[in-house]
Amino acid sequence: MSDDTLISVNGVSKKFCRSLKKSLWYGVKDIAGEVIGRNSGYDSLRPEEFWAVDDVSFELRRGECLGLIGRNGAGKTTLLKMLNGLIKPDKGRIEMRGRVGALIALGAGFNPILTGRENIYVNASVLGLSKKQIDKKIEEIIDFAEIRDFIDAPVQSYSSGMQVRLGFAVAAVLIQPDVLLLDEVLAVGDMGFKIKCLNSVRELMADAAVVFVSHSMQFVSQFCNRIAVMEKGLLKCDTLSISEGIDGYLSQFPTETAVAGTGGAVIENIQLHTKNKSWDSEDEAIVHQGEELNVTCDIKILDLECKNTRFFIHIMDQGFEPIIAFETSKSSTLSFAISTDLYRAKIELGKIDLNAGKYSLVISVENADSRIKIARIQGCGKFRVLSELMHWGSVVRQAEISFEQA
Repeated sequence: MSDDTLISVNGVSKKFCRSLKKSLWYGVKDIAGEVIGRNSGYDSLRPEEFWAVDDVSFELRRGECLGLIGRNGAGKTTLLKMLNGLIKPDKGRIEMRGRVGALIALGAGFNPILTGRENIYVNASVLGLSKKQIDKKIEEIIDFAEIRDFIDAPVQSYSSGMQVRLGFAVAAVLIQPDVLLLDEVLAVGDMGFKIKCLNSVRELMADAAVVFVSHSMQFVSQFCNRIAVMEKGLLKCDTLSISEGIDGYLSQFPTETAVAGTGGAVIENIQLHTKNKSWDSEDEAIVHQGEELNVTCDIKILDLECKNTRFFIHIMDQGFEPIIAFETSKSSTLSFAISTDLYRAKIELGKIDLNAGKYSLVISVENADSRIKIARIQGCGKFRVLSELMHWGSVVRQAEISFEQA
C-alpha cells in the first residue's frame, strides 16, 4: 500500500441470510468456529444465504473521489459499512490509512430526550474530542445548522429536516478526515442549506480519498473523478470516464413502452436521426450533448368522427417526468385532417442540450375539438445523452451575457 493510497480493498465479500432463524444459527456457528480457530463456511453459501458484496477490489488515492453507484440493493451501503468498520467482511481484506470520517445516516445517533446542544457534546465526544475542543467549535456548528432558536429544545421536537441539519453540521465541522465516506448526504434540507452542504463537502474532499454513494447523477458527475458501478453485489464497472460510468448505471433501467388512447389513430415506424446516424424504434439512440436530433414516424388516422387532429411529442426523463414538450402549431393542425392515408411526420427537436442520462419520447395524437387522445405511445424513441458534465436542472442553455462597470 503506497503512501498516497489511502483505501485498499482486495477481494472483499459479505453474505447475509434471508431467514432470521437460520441467520441467528449461522451466527452462533461462525462465532464458535472463530473461537476454536476453524473456518465455519465463510467461503461458501449455505441455504438462504446470498452475497450482498461479492469479490470487490479497488484502490483509492488521496485527492480521488470514487462515485459508487448502482440500483437499490446493489451492495453499496454494505460496502460502505465494511469500509467504516461497522461490519466485517466474510472474505477479502480492507486496508485504510489515516483518519476515517463517515457521513452516513445523519442524525441517527441523536438522543431524542436531550437538547440539540447536549447532543452536539455527546456526538463530538464519541468522535474523540474533549470538552474544551467542543466549546471552541459549538458556535460554528450551531451557525452551520441554522437552528439557533431551537438548539436548547429536545431533539424529539425537531422536524426530520432539522435533525439532519444538526447531524450534518456536527459531521462537517468536526471531521477533518483522510478518508471520507458519504452516503446520500447531499439530499438534505432546503436548497439554501443544500448549497452550503455542497461547499462544505468540496472542502472536505480537497485533501482526502472519498467514496461517494448517491443516486443523483448530477452530484456524481460534479464531485467524482472516477465511477464504480455495482450490480447485485458485483463491481460491474470501474472507470475514469464519468460518462461511461453513468451510462453503465442507466443501462440497468429498461424503459417500457406503453400504448394508450381510443385507437382512433395508429403511430408506427418511429425513428430517431442525428446528422450521421438513424435508429429504429427498438434501438436506443446515442446522442452527444449539443447534437441535433430529429424524429420521424408514420401516422394513420382511423377515427372517421375526428375532423381535425393535433400532434404532441414530449421528452421524458428516466422517471417519466416531462422535460420538454412539442406540439403542432395551429397552421399545421389541418395537415392531420381525417384521412385513411398514411402521413409521414418529421419533428425537428433541435440541439439536445439535456444533461447526461436516459430519455424517451411520448408521442400522442388527439382530437383537436374534444381534446381526447386517440393514440398515445409512452416510452418510445429511447435515447441516451452523453456528456462528461452535469448541470443543475435537466436542460442546459447558453446565454449571451454582457457586463458593464457598475
